[in-house]
Amino acid sequence: MDSLLAILVTPLKYGFMQQALLVAVVVGVVCALLSCFLVLRGWSLMGDAISHAILPGVVLASVVGLPLSVGAFFSGLLCALTTGYIHSNSRVREDTVLGIIFAGMFALGILMFTSMDTEQHLSHILFGNILGIERDDLWQVLIISGFVITVMALKWRDLLLFIFDPSHARIAGLPTRWLHYGLLVLLALTSVAAIQAVGVVLVVAMLIAPGITAQLVCRRFGWMLVVACAVSVCAGVLGVILSFHFDASTSACIVLTQAALFVLALIWQRLSVIYRFRQTAI
Repeated sequence: MDSLLAILVTPLKYGFMQQALLVAVVVGVVCALLSCFLVLRGWSLMGDAISHAILPGVVLASVVGLPLSVGAFFSGLLCALTTGYIHSNSRVREDTVLGIIFAGMFALGILMFTSMDTEQHLSHILFGNILGIERDDLWQVLIISGFVITVMALKWRDLLLFIFDPSHARIAGLPTRWLHYGLLVLLALTSVAAIQAVGVVLVVAMLIAPGITAQLVCRRFGWMLVVACAVSVCAGVLGVILSFHFDASTSACIVLTQAALFVLALIWQRLSVIYRFRQTAI
């Protein structure tokens, strides 16, 4: 017991670990809340698309001298709006458009990343740099996360109705178009915050894994939000601590922990089904 406590407490002796754990918790909460809406809406690929499409905006912002978050946000938003426009004005399916758009923008970002000379090292954008996050980036994560959480707390009922039944939401007088694009804006903002923790490559796991894990074990949306937040925060904290002790990639440890929790939830769900079936048979 003492050894386990020492494993958990030892990283807290270092300032950079305390800061990393704070970022992991904050980003974990905001990603978990949005993840529930994305999973129910069927926008898993949208999260993947926007998280990858922010790369060219980041590189361009570094060249021009703008904050990287500004370039990331507008690049992700451009991906979402372009996808919506092409889907509305053609017969191509939305998931097909997303695959083309995000692959093209990610490829453009890699091309820009490898060919442009910048004064900044942008590898942390690809793979995350939660252990070395700077003070300005920390405040950026806190402000973005606080804004997204506030909006979802105020509008979660409208968003939930829009996700489950857009036609009903429209008849009820809700501004469905604004809700649609508002959710995309929140997704772009959350992606900007999450890249500080796990980078562009793995941010989609932060946006999808908590929601899908909670969906396996919950039948009510309220509990789904709670479980998703718990899963995401636990994965973030455990991932940071494990990376400290094993000297491994922090972002990879966070995502692998989320994957392990998903597998456990899947096993628990299957065992519950078998148990209920046997009880019914008896």
